[in-house]
Amino acid sequence: MKITMIGSGYVGLVSGACFADFGHEVICVDKDERKITALKNGQIPIFEPGLDHLVSSNVAADRLSFTTDLKNAVAGADAVFIAVGTPSRRGDGHADLSYVYAASAEIAEALTGFTVIVDKSTVPVGTGDEVERIIREANPDADFAVVSNPEFLREGAAIDDFKRPDRIVIGSDDERALEVMRQVYRPLYLNKSPIVAMSRRGAELTKYAANAFLAVKITFINEIADLCEKVGADVQEVARGIGLDNRIGSKFLHAGPGYGGSCFPKDTLALLKTSQDYDAPQRIVEAVVAVNDNRKRAMGRKVITAMGGDVRGKTVAVLGLTFKPNTDDMRDSPAIAVIQTLQDAGATVRAYDPEGTEQAKLVLSDVHYCTNAYEAMEGSDGLVIVTEWDAFRALDLERARSLLSAPILVDLRNIYPRDLVEQAGFHYTAVGR
Repeated sequence: MKITMIGSGYVGLVSGACFADFGHEVICVDKDERKITALKNGQIPIFEPGLDHLVSSNVAADRLSFTTDLKNAVAGADAVFIAVGTPSRRGDGHADLSYVYAASAEIAEALTGFTVIVDKSTVPVGTGDEVERIIREANPDADFAVVSNPEFLREGAAIDDFKRPDRIVIGSDDERALEVMRQVYRPLYLNKSPIVAMSRRGAELTKYAANAFLAVKITFINEIADLCEKVGADVQEVARGIGLDNRIGSKFLHAGPGYGGSCFPKDTLALLKTSQDYDAPQRIVEAVVAVNDNRKRAMGRKVITAMGGDVRGKTVAVLGLTFKPNTDDMRDSPAIAVIQTLQDAGATVRAYDPEGTEQAKLVLSDVHYCTNAYEAMEGSDGLVIVTEWDAFRALDLERARSLLSAPILVDLRNIYPRDLVEQAGFHYTAVGR
């Protein structure tokens, strides 16, 4: 199959590289000439484990290429995927669909033969209808169908998620389009990945509903963690006790500083805006958004309490800046609010992250960025783990204590056993334990 991917950001690049690895001929398009030039030179603009090798091997095999020329890339394609950004719109929180609609208008002028236009970007219900209208109005003679095919990729595990998905959701009632999509995903048949066909609007809503439900699970266990601290229980024991119920499941039941990233904050907000437009309130999701927003600064206050209630003039070592491990993504990371809360209280912050420093510099100021975890600890009055990178799971606690001015460890991801840390002479604070 000849596949064109409009947008070479996170979703577009990962999806394009994986499709090429399946044996398809893939062209990734982007308006950013610097990004395309970098990709042609083998420079990957994001950190995702395994992506650099996947891209380079498929470029070498002539299955994957990059261009700024949308018209030639679209002409003759079997499927054109729209994978551009849909950020929250300033002012009202609705998903900004300007990039999707602009891409649709450009695609319309370049279509030749029957083409499936695939909304891969996360878009609100009804976007596919508008994409179809835009293309039909711009090119009345075009032979095409618009399909919704939402992505369910976890940053840090995106390649494995793409190649071994729980399901492939395809929203369309056009049989020709469904057949094209079956051929696009046919290589996954060996893995028995189920293709779930439904209406286009159903597929659009499925993506938002899935992310909102996962955000609910995270927020639920975080509130249970707060209760555990009050009653003297251990949230990890509670999470295991409920997670073994297969109606609930153990995933996303890890208490911590709240969710962040490129999807959950944006998608829960967009779902709320859609629900308001259709007069169908989502009260649970409203509560989740409010609780999560408040939680991040509350974690900063938790650190201040652990350090004696006053951090003015003190230095805090912060390990982990990205919203989760194995990514360089800082979008809505809990570390931002935690650090800003500490700074507002008069603390100096020394921070280290294995991959996120350059992105962190764009959103955090007056932070001393270090080259490793132990450098961050030197002379600090307390240590905080905000992101659970593997590199932080087996720290030399004796060395850490010798570097810190005060033996205080605040573990916002619950990655250490309390007895181990306390035996090393630390005052240990966790979440819900």
